[in-house]
Amino acid sequence: MKKIIGLLIGINLVACGGGSDDAAPEVPDNPVTFKVDACYLMSTNLGDITLAIDTTNTPITGNNFKQYVDKGFYDGTLFHRAVNNFVIQGGGYTSGLEPKDTDAAIKNEASVGFSNERGTFAMARTAAPDTATSQFFINVLDNPQLDYSASSYGYAVFGKVLSGMEVVDQISIAPVHNVNGFSDVPVDEVVIESVTEMNCPAG
Repeated sequence: MKKIIGLLIGINLVACGGGSDDAAPEVPDNPVTFKVDACYLMSTNLGDITLAIDTTNTPITGNNFKQYVDKGFYDGTLFHRAVNNFVIQGGGYTSGLEPKDTDAAIKNEASVGFSNERGTFAMARTAAPDTATSQFFINVLDNPQLDYSASSYGYAVFGKVLSGMEVVDQISIAPVHNVNGFSDVPVDEVVIESVTEMNCPAG
């Protein structure tokens, strides 16, 4: 439980303009273009969200997500954190905030250079850089403070919302409360009913 709560704390630290990361390596000069390699339909009890994933530039992160999807890991998990004008976070708990066992943590690929812009899909982690497992978040607004930089390892963006941002926005403004040490928990559970791979829309 302590490790998973840390995933929440990690984002909070950066959101406040700080964090416990050591100095990160030099930021690459050349911008990277997002490549749509795979698409997924995330069905929730509040509506559908369609996601595009880049496995060319973020192969570790993208394939990690795919492996969780392929084994049905996310089906029945929650968006357990909703922060208006910041992020919605999910992928680690089932009803009643029961944690799920995850695979090993992965390397942080935030250094690729994708920005945490509105509608992007990124990995949650603790304050240590290479601690992401299954949990992810969707940026509700542009959050450049979460990006990789000379002073922070950042949070790895590996996807973006193609459709369903109205669902994301609806989740982000849901009434929330604090539960057993968890903050910003939606009062009414927001359930990820299924995540399935789909054909990417043309264009």
